[in-house]
Amino acid sequence: MNAPISASRIAPVAGTGIDPDERELRVQLAAAYRIADHLGWSELIYTHISLRVPGPEHLFLINPYGLRFDEVTASNLVKIDADGRTIGAGAYKANEAGFVIHSAVHLARADAQCVFHTHTLAGMAVSAQAGGLLPIHMYSHNFYGRVAYHDFEGPSMNLGERERLVASLGTQPALILRNHGLLTVGRTVAEAFIRMWRLERACQVQIAAQAGGHLHVPSREVCEQSAAMGDDFLTDRGAQPLGQLEFDALARVIDRKDPSYRD
Repeated sequence: MNAPISASRIAPVAGTGIDPDERELRVQLAAAYRIADHLGWSELIYTHISLRVPGPEHLFLINPYGLRFDEVTASNLVKIDADGRTIGAGAYKANEAGFVIHSAVHLARADAQCVFHTHTLAGMAVSAQAGGLLPIHMYSHNFYGRVAYHDFEGPSMNLGERERLVASLGTQPALILRNHGLLTVGRTVAEAFIRMWRLERACQVQIAAQAGGHLHVPSREVCEQSAAMGDDFLTDRGAQPLGQLEFDALARVIDRKDPSYRD
């Protein structure tokens, strides 16, 4: 595991020579980190949002190990290979152990261009419940029959777990890592984001509802109908990709709050 970065070393890495398409992806991913921090999804210097770099090689962008989410910028994102090794020169390194989950999903799923993994309070709480995510709200219905589960094997530092994790995820867009946290995938940063936002919200609602007493659970038929309607709502955006409107709305908040993520 790489040593954490000292706060005194926080500085942007020169962006010269970076392909314009990669540069745009870096800005999107840096915005995702700032949005996650704004929403309270950060976990000190841990957890990750990773994004594949276009091209024949399996290369990815990820946060520098030791920086908070609100310190991530387009230029200090680290480029790594499928084994978590840093590509190119730079002051920053990635947390190789933290990339075990992400590398498994990226390599197994062509549609998993972006992988969100969080350790939020609500997400970890639901991951520890035997019943998992309950279909008690329209946000949880977005994942009715659309969320997978992976049994806990420890802090996911063993490369041997990757094959089992991928088997658990299958073709689903979301994974609840039991006794651990949440994971979503997407073809874009925005798509992975909106799935995480809805999954996180569903977990928050569940924990709050359970504190209030007996739960009302809609019938299977209603849950399926609600899920189908949610699919229609999320996909009927014309030319807008899934999650882009929501992501852009929060990116505007971040731009007003602190646009330094674009550096």
